[in-house]
Amino acid sequence: MIVRRPDGAWCLYVLAHGAGAGMRHPFLESLSEALAAAGVATLRYEFPYMEQGKRRIDPKPVLHARVREAVAAAAREHLPLFAGGKSMGGRMTSEAQALEPLAGVRGLAFVGFPLHPADKPGIERAAHLRDARLPMLFMQGTRDELADLALLRPVVEALAEATLHVVEDADHSLHVRKKSGRSDADVIREVARTFAAWAQQRMMGDASSRSSSSAGSR
Repeated sequence: MIVRRPDGAWCLYVLAHGAGAGMRHPFLESLSEALAAAGVATLRYEFPYMEQGKRRIDPKPVLHARVREAVAAAAREHLPLFAGGKSMGGRMTSEAQALEPLAGVRGLAFVGFPLHPADKPGIERAAHLRDARLPMLFMQGTRDELADLALLRPVVEALAEATLHVVEDADHSLHVRKKSGRSDADVIREVARTFAAWAQQRMMGDASSRSSSSAGSR
């Protein structure tokens, strides 16, 4: 596991990798740096198959167990916790939460939620999300071949507390074309800023709820 905790960190994002690249992938390294600049600590980790250099992805119970291990490790940093990650890692996090709440996690953030396989549009992979019962942030590119926005938007709208942030011209890897007028680094900074603003809102909402509850009990 890799923990990056900047001075003055105000929350921690438990950041899982996608199916084909581990926690040291340049994308996750750059995202971790951008989040640190916004005061967000990160804990990156790997699923067992990636640690062992295997291509075959672990069974879901193994993946879910690793998510829980990572969240438990992150809790030792004593910061407000959020969890999720890139593509498959984000989906495994939400599935774990739907099966049994992840202790201390205040919200789930997805960097390219893989709604369906490429060229096989559908929403079956989203069926568990209603059971996750946490605020959610979906950060999706307009060219994401694993998440048709026409299908994803209604999914997000049907959830009790979910936000969709659309990244213009980005594909599933959040790569943008030169003609977009932006660089991949610009997109990573956008994702980091979006996560930070969303997490701050969640924390303010939690504080307001606790204050109202305390006042009502007097």
